[in-house]
Amino acid sequence: MKKILSFIIGILLVSGIAVQASDLIIESKNQTYNEQDSKIKFNGDVKVTIDDLKVVGDSADVNVVGGQKLDTATFYDKPYAFEIKKNKKREVKANILKVSLITKIIKAEGDTQSVVFDGKTPVVVINADMQEYNTKTGVMTATGTVTMLYKDLESYSNAAEITTDKNGDLKKLVLIGNARVKQDNNETLADRLVYDATTENITATGNTTSTVYTDDGTKMVLKSGMQQYNQKRGTFNASTNVRIWYEDYYAAGPKVTLYPGPNGKPNEANFIGRSSITQGVRTIFADRIKMTMKPKTFDATGNTRTVIKNIGSNSDDNVTLGL
Repeated sequence: MKKILSFIIGILLVSGIAVQASDLIIESKNQTYNEQDSKIKFNGDVKVTIDDLKVVGDSADVNVVGGQKLDTATFYDKPYAFEIKKNKKREVKANILKVSLITKIIKAEGDTQSVVFDGKTPVVVINADMQEYNTKTGVMTATGTVTMLYKDLESYSNAAEITTDKNGDLKKLVLIGNARVKQDNNETLADRLVYDATTENITATGNTTSTVYTDDGTKMVLKSGMQQYNQKRGTFNASTNVRIWYEDYYAAGPKVTLYPGPNGKPNEANFIGRSSITQGVRTIFADRIKMTMKPKTFDATGNTRTVIKNIGSNSDDNVTLGL
């Protein structure tokens, strides 16, 4: 989970494109103006420059409002926008690209892709049906089969929203609808996933499922209504119909806190409230249950009750005194 923080920070580089008050330079082979359409049309090797932002395409038009005021520049036929600062390059590709000269909103439509390069190496890749960045509010939104890739981390969602401050630093990341974050074999699924940079909390809500593999390849599955990971402490909280599967253990309860072991992976689960843990035919109920993965143990306290199923059957699982 710790690498998810680095993943999120990397994504922010994409939203660094900003359009401030500056000169607009448009170059092309041909330019025409139709007063009735209130559009200036550009064709052939169209190049637009606004500060460090450059847009290249085969054709474009600019709406003219109020007689002489330029409104929105629209680029057609798979245009390409990019910005280079020091060793970092940011680029956006789409079927159509719109740059509002009034609201300072950049909108990419149709098979959009944003890529951040460190030198010649791609660091972040975002694909979506549509991407929009508001340079005034610092909010970038992506909708329609959104995928994000950062090194060995992948995320998927129906929509995503990234909020930055005036310095371009991360404030908040939201993945909305069928959200999934995957690193190697570890994976978290939820209806909604939110990262808050102030608290360094990652919160997943709605049908949440996390699958984690330990160093020896053992799988642990956690399902609940809500899950929250704190990057500072390395702790994991879950609530609402919590269930954990680990080897032949099955534990359930209203709330649980997972604490990391020496390797940083979840190793101790503390259930609070009336909970249960099942191993084979035996189920223990208690007010509190502590389950440890390595070494594999559990401790139940508070009004404990043990239920053993089918004790009167003829199976080999019968409990005997060894007589």
